[in-house]
Amino acid sequence: MKIFPAIDLRNGKAVRLFQGDYDQMTVYSDDPADVAEGFKACGAENIHLVDLDGAKDGKLVNFETIKKITGRVDMFTEVGGGIRDEERIKQYLDLGVGRVILGTVAVKDPDFLEKMVARYGEKIAVGVDVKDEYVAINGWKEVTDKKGFDFCKWLRDIGVKTVIYTDISRDGGLKGTNIEAYKKLREIEGLDIVASGGISFEEEITALKSLVSGAILGKALYSGALDLSRAIKLAE
Repeated sequence: MKIFPAIDLRNGKAVRLFQGDYDQMTVYSDDPADVAEGFKACGAENIHLVDLDGAKDGKLVNFETIKKITGRVDMFTEVGGGIRDEERIKQYLDLGVGRVILGTVAVKDPDFLEKMVARYGEKIAVGVDVKDEYVAINGWKEVTDKKGFDFCKWLRDIGVKTVIYTDISRDGGLKGTNIEAYKKLREIEGLDIVASGGISFEEEITALKSLVSGAILGKALYSGALDLSRAIKLAE
């Protein structure tokens, strides 16, 4: 299982939100590239970047910050947040990003998603953010009528290889992740699931190893609840 330490970006700063609430934001660093270098020094080979301004407003506010990060650390990078057209996909891939994550547009424009998957293959992942079993979009502000599990099966069927699955109710709370959801998702053959949201304890990393291909660590790293070097060793 691969560990993806996360950097959420707002106005060029590394921040964390509580359950996606932009009014409950903590700033951790004015230099996200510095944070990325710290993750690399702990042994991380992968990194998960989220453009929160993009997710909320669709604006490419943090592109230069992401460019700086990819220029300073040699890691497999996945980026999400406000990627809603092919031009933005190309911009990120041209930076050397390994995988772009489509969220809102994957739900609202399935035809576009299918075209992008056909064109870019495994470089396209989908972020499935779920609240009370239903998919949420637009920076988690709108809950749809699509059930998360069924949506993931459909994504597999159209050729999506990787899904980043987040239980919103667990995100940023340091109270643990939704292990039962990942047990169920494992039933979808041919789909790699990256676990996200609330992973806070070493035993969760051990439990997730047999269920998912990757795990995103956010607030637990920033708060000191988890040690990145040890988490990477546990995941191997």
